[in-house]
Amino acid sequence: MSAPHRLADIHRLPAVQLSAALRSGELSAREVTAHFLARIEESNPRLGAFITVTGPRAMAEAAAADLFARRHPDQPLPALHGMPVAFKDLTDVAGVVTTHGSAALDRRPAPVDGALAAALRGAGAISVGKTQVPEFGLTAYSENRIAPPSRNPFALSRSSGGSSGGSAAAVAAGLVPFAPGTDGGGSIRIPAAACGLLGLKPGRGVVPAGESSGDPAGLVVAGPLARSAADAALLLDVLASNGPGRPDDASYLDVVGRAPAPLRIGVSLDSPWAGIFPFTPDPEALDALDAGVRLLTGAGHDVVEAEIRYDNRYPDAFTTAWTAGVGAARIAPHREVLLTPLTRTFRRRAQQRSAAKLNECLAFLRQFERDTLAQYSAWDLILTPALAQTPRPVGWFTGTGHGDGRWPASEWAGDADGDYRRQCEFAPWSSMVNVCGLPAISVPVHWTGGGPRTGLPMGIQLIGRPGSEALLLQVAAQLGF
Repeated sequence: MSAPHRLADIHRLPAVQLSAALRSGELSAREVTAHFLARIEESNPRLGAFITVTGPRAMAEAAAADLFARRHPDQPLPALHGMPVAFKDLTDVAGVVTTHGSAALDRRPAPVDGALAAALRGAGAISVGKTQVPEFGLTAYSENRIAPPSRNPFALSRSSGGSSGGSAAAVAAGLVPFAPGTDGGGSIRIPAAACGLLGLKPGRGVVPAGESSGDPAGLVVAGPLARSAADAALLLDVLASNGPGRPDDASYLDVVGRAPAPLRIGVSLDSPWAGIFPFTPDPEALDALDAGVRLLTGAGHDVVEAEIRYDNRYPDAFTTAWTAGVGAARIAPHREVLLTPLTRTFRRRAQQRSAAKLNECLAFLRQFERDTLAQYSAWDLILTPALAQTPRPVGWFTGTGHGDGRWPASEWAGDADGDYRRQCEFAPWSSMVNVCGLPAISVPVHWTGGGPRTGLPMGIQLIGRPGSEALLLQVAAQLGF
């Protein structure tokens, strides 16, 4: 392969291969970083994946990485030497503004790296910018009042999901090889499913770099968005390097290719949201579930129907815990008018709740966790669709209709409760996994156009037992991802 052709195809390399080429010196960090920055410059105006691009800074870091490799040929290079990444704009990167997707906050550069950025940059990764998020990461779509919406690379009129929607769009479009996301109610798995990626939410405590402000229920954890199980394992090895979830003292990348023993997998459409928001899954969601059942059965696993009962008090308790942080956010009173209708509504309600009410909901969620874990224990894994609907048009949740001009503004525009209901109906199998502190993975097994990467992606979700991150990656790899 000629050098020019090789350089033109850098973004097509799996992250594992790209990392190997960087570590061997076959590719320089400057070549790789310049390639991805050029792709961002070309594609981001129509994709909206990035809020901020830090090109000059990234090139300076790449030059420093190359210089270190030349001057210290006998020293081991860090795990992610020269690998470009992007951080969703809820994560602090020193010297770069963190917008939190909000027009109501002052624009001040972060003084230091947050835990997630520090972990990846310490492993040699090079940040190329900050990606689009919903305001304070509250929603299953990445649209806000400060930048264009993040769009789906497979259909620009559709959303890339949220809250890690900009990062998912960037990975799916080849603007970065992989990316960390954070997940407090589905924020990795939802955009992964919408963009045809593999998205892993580790279990509670596995990734010390997980970060969130105002998370009293311990919902949020960081995890990888990637194009394959091996790529996700490479990133997870860095994210979980100091955590308790390592697979038998080996790396996730070492074990991802090992075929798991036959598993008993319970398949379920039951959701804790169904009592308050009855929903019917789209045919495409059921097609994805059927595809997942066929693949898992073909791999030798026993897939059986699972009936799971959820306490109908869950929606109120989860919503109370999920929105507690926005109630405590430091926002000047005269700037609250700049918040989105959903954020403003949830902030007002959170501030009106008593501490006793919050504590009552947190106690209920711990009991919900115990009850749900007891039910799940009958199976090795739980299988659900990743989403109940196809990726939604941009503007669909808010009713603003700014997708492709064919989706008109709706009578529900500005209706925060309607917006929230549509999100819960779109992703009804996500948030209870966070409440239970379990690992879960979204795997793209179906495309609505009938062939690979044609039409819109649809996925399945596999929920594991505590400590089963390696197993989930192994199953995804076994299915061909």
